[in-house]
Amino acid sequence: MKKFSIGYRTLKTAIGAAIAIAIAQYFDLASYASAGILTILCVQPTKKKSIYAAYTRLVASIVAMLFAFVSFELFAYHPLTLAGMLIFFIPTIVSLKVADGFISSVVIIMHIYAAEGYSLTLVYNELALMAIGYGTGIAINMYMPDIQKELNYYRVKIEELYSKIFLEIASYLRQGDTLWNGQEIIDAIKALEEAKSLAFKDVQNHFTRRKNDYYVYFDMREQQLEIIERVLPKVTTLPVIVQEAEIVADFLQDLGEHVHSGNTASHYREKLEHVKRDFSQLPLPQSHEQFIAQAALYQFIEEMDRYLEIKQSFKGLKAKKERPQ
Repeated sequence: MKKFSIGYRTLKTAIGAAIAIAIAQYFDLASYASAGILTILCVQPTKKKSIYAAYTRLVASIVAMLFAFVSFELFAYHPLTLAGMLIFFIPTIVSLKVADGFISSVVIIMHIYAAEGYSLTLVYNELALMAIGYGTGIAINMYMPDIQKELNYYRVKIEELYSKIFLEIASYLRQGDTLWNGQEIIDAIKALEEAKSLAFKDVQNHFTRRKNDYYVYFDMREQQLEIIERVLPKVTTLPVIVQEAEIVADFLQDLGEHVHSGNTASHYREKLEHVKRDFSQLPLPQSHEQFIAQAALYQFIEEMDRYLEIKQSFKGLKAKKERPQ
């Protein structure tokens, strides 16, 4: 059973609906409770979505009023007229790309149908309900909680997972076998998906912001993870453990102990150059298995250079005091 909880969006929806109904009731509007419905439909996960929701619903509602006027006044306030009108109304709002406003527009149509007569008073009443409902929905949704703490949580979590992955690979290269099941790879994939979704949500809550530094960071980490997934089989299926394995293990041990959001990639790329030079000074392979192992390790360090190159292109996030070093 899912844990019972009341989120901020739930609270905003409840408060917004109450405010909209209270305002509509204060101005003595007919069907004032509908203002609450229109507000509820406009409370969305982000500010931009809320604005877009209000836009689609406003356009759809105005089109609905025009369709209702033409249909009911030309024919009759009859269920068959309503059905015929909806047959043409729905494709119209779909073509206008405001189909999301169908439910709210139907609310307006039903008000007109129930009134059984078109008048300026009715038009003013419906426009006022829309203004109050949509306006309250947008206003109440302008408050969004700060998600910086959550973004930083995912940053730290992902860095810890990457650190664990490198340390496990280093352990394998030294021992030739470990009990590691690769769970950190799966956890990292899931964490990156959740983190990018959260970072994108933050972008959607700022009207002038087109990107989020955390989103760029998580995207960079995702590219790095693709490299890790690609090269992992090369070093975990070595036919024999050769001298080069210890050199790579030392490098990965150092790298795994210093995974963070700062940009020290150039430092580690220099270390990789030292690794390559150390490789060149070692004796040539004496067997086919040694040749395969050395070739796999060389491919691995080339891919690790690409891994670091991706990080080097990232300007880095501001250091956080709570970040483990």
